[in-house]
Amino acid sequence: MRLLLVEDDDRIAGPLTEGLNRYGFAVDRVGTGGSALSAPEADLVLLDLGLPDVDGIDVCRALRARSSVPIIMITARSEETDRVVGLEVGADDYLSKPFGVRELVARIRAVTRRTHPERHTPPSALPPAPGDSLPHTVQAQPGQERRVQRLGPLTISRRTRGVTLGGQELTLTPKEFDLLAQLADDPGAVWSRQQILDAVWDPHYFGPTRTLDVHVSALRRKLGDPSWIATVRGIGFRLTVPDDGAYG
Repeated sequence: MRLLLVEDDDRIAGPLTEGLNRYGFAVDRVGTGGSALSAPEADLVLLDLGLPDVDGIDVCRALRARSSVPIIMITARSEETDRVVGLEVGADDYLSKPFGVRELVARIRAVTRRTHPERHTPPSALPPAPGDSLPHTVQAQPGQERRVQRLGPLTISRRTRGVTLGGQELTLTPKEFDLLAQLADDPGAVWSRQQILDAVWDPHYFGPTRTLDVHVSALRRKLGDPSWIATVRGIGFRLTVPDDGAYG
């Protein structure tokens, strides 16, 4: 299935494209509304509303006027009016930033089922979820269900809550392990600060968000290379495998 991603922010478009590729989608990315309107027709359009040249609402209206291609709006706008207008001019669904790749994939599948049921892939034939067949990742043995995950020199055992780096065991606090395991659950994907707080702390956590930064800093120190955990400004963090070959 070929997707057209209309997103001008490289920090979002890069990891998002990578994540969608891992789910088996082919992604063509453009950064302006004008490019979106001149691009070859795709099976589905992921349309950011905050574009540098044309408002995403107008792009959505123009696309719908000439095509029945499914459109999912991606927006950082918090106003309900923007979402309502987008749906009224022809969008099939919307997703508010920040979001996870898995949530987006679920929306893509749901929209595809509604608009083009003949294109929908049965669950049994869907591509592996992230982590099952990623670069730098070794698939778990039968019955282990990814309890042991390898990302380059990093090994994470969810069953024993043990972590080794280059064969050396790391001593992590419970929260540091939970944070690492959460980021490693979808390597390369951007996790929002709120998603991490909800998963690692509690959905009802109302403490200072600074505690997340403290744990990220501590985890970076123990991993020995800050590039393991990349900061995505204004959104959150993502786990990446350093490519400097320092660990062989």
